[in-house]
Amino acid sequence: MITRTPSAAAVSSAKIHPWAARSLLFVPGDSQRKLEKALGGDADLIILDLEDSVAESAKDDARALVADALAQGGRGKPLWVRINPLDTSHTLADLVAVVPHRPDGIMLPKATPDEALQLGHYLTALEASAGVEAESIRLIVVATETAPALFRLGDYAGVPRLDALTWGAEDLAAAFGAAANRDENGQLLEPFALARTLCLAGANAAGIAPVETIDPNFRDLDRLARTAQDARRLGFRGMMAIHPAQIEPINRAFTPSEDELARARRIVALFEGNPGSGALQLDGEMIDIPHLKQAHTLIELAGG
Repeated sequence: MITRTPSAAAVSSAKIHPWAARSLLFVPGDSQRKLEKALGGDADLIILDLEDSVAESAKDDARALVADALAQGGRGKPLWVRINPLDTSHTLADLVAVVPHRPDGIMLPKATPDEALQLGHYLTALEASAGVEAESIRLIVVATETAPALFRLGDYAGVPRLDALTWGAEDLAAAFGAAANRDENGQLLEPFALARTLCLAGANAAGIAPVETIDPNFRDLDRLARTAQDARRLGFRGMMAIHPAQIEPINRAFTPSEDELARARRIVALFEGNPGSGALQLDGEMIDIPHLKQAHTLIELAGG
């Protein structure tokens, strides 16, 4: 039997980018009631939305409400802000309103790597102006909402501040002129399944966390649970939600079971007890370096 010795690089590369949020809940930036409900719920991370859920006429009021919410704090929950795209007249107004109150991060929609870099420059200037610690405001990019963006998903490595990539099927369907992005059973149609896969690959190529998109059908929680479980199996680190009812099945799906964790720890312990071995046996199965990497990933996902 040929064995391969795991190098230090191989073992360390098993660890994923630190990302603790299983569930990311969108809250319309103009709704104090929905924000209060979200703050009292079980979402790991709250995204205060200034983009699609806010009507054009309500943008100014939403900025003021979001700024006030940031100033009061998230009661232990990370507060991020989805701003409007860089090709709109709202972007700088959004950033000027929220940066002085130090959101944990900014979500940039309808973006490419070049726009993520441009946003980073804006944030650097605004942090300095507001006396906010440099690069303390992190970044998530919604990386598949336009046709050109699909061709750039492998180009995010090295983008400053970037913690995660996610994707979106709704705006991409509009960009394609598609009548739907899912079939009658809720399965993604081919172009949108491709966008999901490219997001997963692009995030891993950049060494950051891939995050699953929303399921717009918030009444079918069985479908949502299946989608979330599938996303976790594929390697996504969390999933976005548009309704508080979606949080519990998402959190459940992205929480490794005790049996999974026990096996992962046994794999790690087996390799630690057999230094220099590249392939070992566990419960009648052959395990090697990819299994060790998967075990480290699962333990990281559970918080160590």
